[in-house]
Amino acid sequence: MARLAPLALLLLAAVMPLLGVYPLFLTKCLTFALFAMAFNLFTGYVGLLSIGHASFFGMGAYIAGYAAKALGMPTVPALIAGILVATLLGFAFGAIAIRRRGIYFAMITLALAQMVYFFCNQAPFTGAEDGLQNIPRGSLLGRVDLSNDVTFYYFVLVATALSFWAIQTVIDKPFGQTLQAIRDNEPRAISLGYDVRSYKLVAFTLSAAIAGLAGGLKAFTLGVATLPDVHWTQSGNVILMCLLGGLGTGLGPVVGAVLVVVLENQLASLGVVRLGALSIDFSTKAPIVIGLVFMLCVLLFRR
Repeated sequence: MARLAPLALLLLAAVMPLLGVYPLFLTKCLTFALFAMAFNLFTGYVGLLSIGHASFFGMGAYIAGYAAKALGMPTVPALIAGILVATLLGFAFGAIAIRRRGIYFAMITLALAQMVYFFCNQAPFTGAEDGLQNIPRGSLLGRVDLSNDVTFYYFVLVATALSFWAIQTVIDKPFGQTLQAIRDNEPRAISLGYDVRSYKLVAFTLSAAIAGLAGGLKAFTLGVATLPDVHWTQSGNVILMCLLGGLGTGLGPVVGAVLVVVLENQLASLGVVRLGALSIDFSTKAPIVIGLVFMLCVLLFRR
């Protein structure tokens, strides 16, 4: 039954545009689901909280967008460029951070991510506060026009499905089992002879690479790459997505990401709601409502 759930979810995602659901909104859900899966690959299965994953997501968006817009690269090579930069950044961050555990690891990743944020705020190719605008989608292999929203949605759906399959394959292999052993009892894993730091570094780098892919796809989806993509609050969003859906589970991050994106979209569409003399602007109160939903999940669904 557990193996059929991803197939059922994939089938549902495939027919959603045919049911009249806005494809651009669906694509945004997929990109954040992919980001949540990337975060879960490390934090969910290694047990170390990273508050710096927005740096990989944001740099993937910036590099892919710049490669496509300024350098004229096709969509797929531009995405690969974003993935490569995010991977190198992840390796560098991981090499520094994995020497620590607990809150110290989290604070190091946050500090490194803030350095990336200030770099993006000053670098000439990012557009500073204006960001990169009008990023073209181009085509796939020169034949498939990705500027069409429905076509691009299915392109992102395939990329997300393949990434999910790759992550689950890694988790089911001995490498993934070792990661979970490190999460559950690191001293015992060390006593059995495992090079714990190497496993953590590889997992962190893989997670950064997938986050870079998610960022690049998000940039092509919305046509922009901006500072909020690389800000620490984006890391907070992906943490919330994984916690809502279920950290350390296969489909949990996907469900959590879709839930958060849907809530944000629906609350923003409500605008200002008047309750007698009280006026509530839900477009700016989305984080509060999502926080309340998170509190209810913690209190009512502890497992």
